[in-house]
Amino acid sequence: MTLQRVPRPAGLTLHARRRRFRLDTAGHVGWDGEVTTDTETDVFEEHRPVLLGVAYRMLGRVADAEDVVQEAWLRWSGADRSQVREPRGYLVRITTRLAIDRLRQVKARGETYIGPWLPEPYVTDFGHTVPDSAERAVLADSVSLAVLVVLESLSPLERAVFVLREAFGYPYAEIAAMLDRGEAAVRQLAGRARKHVDERRPRYEVDPVQRRDLTERFLAAAAEGDLEGLMSLLAPDVRLVGDSGGKAKAPVRVLETADKVGRFLVGAAQKGVADVSFRFLEVNGGPAVLVRSGDKPDSVFQLDVLDGRIQAVYIIRNPDKLTSLATA
Repeated sequence: MTLQRVPRPAGLTLHARRRRFRLDTAGHVGWDGEVTTDTETDVFEEHRPVLLGVAYRMLGRVADAEDVVQEAWLRWSGADRSQVREPRGYLVRITTRLAIDRLRQVKARGETYIGPWLPEPYVTDFGHTVPDSAERAVLADSVSLAVLVVLESLSPLERAVFVLREAFGYPYAEIAAMLDRGEAAVRQLAGRARKHVDERRPRYEVDPVQRRDLTERFLAAAAEGDLEGLMSLLAPDVRLVGDSGGKAKAPVRVLETADKVGRFLVGAAQKGVADVSFRFLEVNGGPAVLVRSGDKPDSVFQLDVLDGRIQAVYIIRNPDKLTSLATA
């Protein structure tokens, strides 16, 4: 699929962690839990979904995105807002710069991740909140697991330009002002980032009906240990990417070919999960399955589909990445 530019969307709704303060407190409640009486919180809350969407696409981590947006709130609440002509642009600029700083800190630490890395699952609701199908497709694609994995290989500035331009449709001139760069430099960054993503991103279908149908058939075959049934759904060169961070059982390398992936899934199904239950969710713009063990999230899996066959299986088992799904 090729990204098409669309007008800047209303934003995303992040499955946020439970706040420390009560939501029914009289008056306006700020991010720090204090009650305010003016409109500063109303303005911020109006744009918060977009800020979370920008921060998450920049960082691929729910908790980090929330931390960046909270810092943006603190700066907004302490700013001289009489000088702010356009609150949304001002807030997106702050959020983007904070996200760039956070990315640079992460890269500077040079931490080693055990096994393949996948983004933290992000619960979306495009099917109900974005009526335009073209806009919905762009939003879903720009937050997909496959694209976010590719974005990890961009520089922080390239990633910022790509997110603001391709996902949110900002003009080059506005992006240049947000990043304190010349417009020509921003265009060069955008070109490099787009070329990099286009060369490395896998092709897949975004039709949610087809993906949901194949996901249901995949789940049934895997749960029954039906290797033949699984093999009929998998593309010959299918890939399985398991993210555990070394904190749960999952392949430490990407599995490739239908035979290896199918046999792994059948073996995993035979071992089973205690008190297992399944729930369908929209995650990162597409259908996914949340697997529970009792009342705790055990894993999330999602499929990439092309030409009626499963091209990729993503399994997230790192418990640190499942905390936001505890109440899903």
